[in-house]
Amino acid sequence: MKKKIIEELLLKVRTELSALESASKSAKAYVTDGDIKSDGKYDTRGIEAGYLAGAQEKRVEELKLELQMLEEIPIRDFSKGEEVGIGSLVDLTFKGQTRRYFIAPTAGGTMLNIDGTPILVISTFSPIGDAVFGTSLGEEFELETPQELRHYKVEAIS
Repeated sequence: MKKKIIEELLLKVRTELSALESASKSAKAYVTDGDIKSDGKYDTRGIEAGYLAGAQEKRVEELKLELQMLEEIPIRDFSKGEEVGIGSLVDLTFKGQTRRYFIAPTAGGTMLNIDGTPILVISTFSPIGDAVFGTSLGEEFELETPQELRHYKVEAIS
């Protein structure tokens, strides 16, 4: 299942990267080659297009880094007694409901459906990812949110 999760994440990031690279090239071409003639002192189209091109280039570099991090996730089963870490598939119970999470260094918040099982990808930079990282099977932890103090229990680690 982990292999499918990582493949799905890689596909999503590659798709976003491809679309963004195309948009970035278009924005950059517009700035460098386009006819951006000012219509007056308040016309800032050229400046705004330059900002857009710069931001898109930065996001392209971030996505390339995300791809690299996702490709480096170890695909292995965690043995009994091991703590939650990068590449863990974790079942957490909260208010009587068990949900499955995949711990990744990036792509947090991505919802996947693998073989009919909903899986939420969480990064170690998220509050829940930070709280669950390093916990063991059967361990309980708390997470304070603006609405409430949540109590979770680690039901499975694989």
